[in-house]
Amino acid sequence: MSVRRALALAACGLAGGSVLLSAVVVGKQPARGGGDSEPRPGGSAVPSAAPPGLLLLPPTASCPPTAGWIERPAGGGSYWDSNWDRREPLALINLKKKNEETGEEELASRLDHCKAKATRHIFLIRHSQYHLDGRADKDRTLTPLGREQAELTGRRLASLGLKFDQIIHSSMTRATETTEIISKHLPGVKKISTDLLREGAPIEPDPPVSHWKPEAVQYYEDGARIEAAFRNFIHRADAKQEEDSYEIFVCHANVIRYIVCRALQFPPEGWLRLSLNNGSITHLVIRPNGRVALRTLGDTGFMPPDKITRT
Repeated sequence: MSVRRALALAACGLAGGSVLLSAVVVGKQPARGGGDSEPRPGGSAVPSAAPPGLLLLPPTASCPPTAGWIERPAGGGSYWDSNWDRREPLALINLKKKNEETGEEELASRLDHCKAKATRHIFLIRHSQYHLDGRADKDRTLTPLGREQAELTGRRLASLGLKFDQIIHSSMTRATETTEIISKHLPGVKKISTDLLREGAPIEPDPPVSHWKPEAVQYYEDGARIEAAFRNFIHRADAKQEEDSYEIFVCHANVIRYIVCRALQFPPEGWLRLSLNNGSITHLVIRPNGRVALRTLGDTGFMPPDKITRT
């Protein structure tokens, strides 16, 4: 494989389908004219020449294909898709509909009616350590250490002093048991079980790993379900929600890692590059304007070192 070909493939992986050009250090390059910019489709501009020491790589059609259910931002410009959850106010109103009396759009009031007002705090909890040798899901119960981990996670969540609205958990045994222990420390918080958050193979990872290679059909079956979980649970607050909310989701490492990549609009194929401990806490914040922030990823700083595992 030529150097240019290798760099082009690297650019595809980094861009995740949304970046048109990537700069890679390859040694000093000759100047190709002045510093003028050329217009890019959509109105933005790209430099016509690379700075010394940089080579601009054009997009290539040989980027690895992605799953059909993953939507990529169309066109050039900003990396961030403001309407990622399909709740951007401007996208929710019919601009062609006119007010019958004035003949003009009451755009401001209609936009205000669709705008979110509250912030959602999403706490993604990975289940505690469990018995790996169980044949069926019902046999994969928490280990004694796993139960200790769940207790520590429950105490940590309770110590935050937040008014949690609900706990939504995977229907798998290890997640259900983790939820039961955590909920003892959060009395009165309702619990909801769902199959959408069950463990699975969300999307073929890039780069691939040798020790874990599910069949293609598993990605096909699990991926759409986990993507459905993301779309169903991870979005900005409803316009009717007046106060900030705090929600707990107890599920699995693959699901959480995929959700984090999707929420931050990172290439979802990179989910396996993240690592999560058992009983860890990942905190996502979704602002009313749709902006997303990751406050913690896989936090287990509240656990003694001898209680930390990743199995």
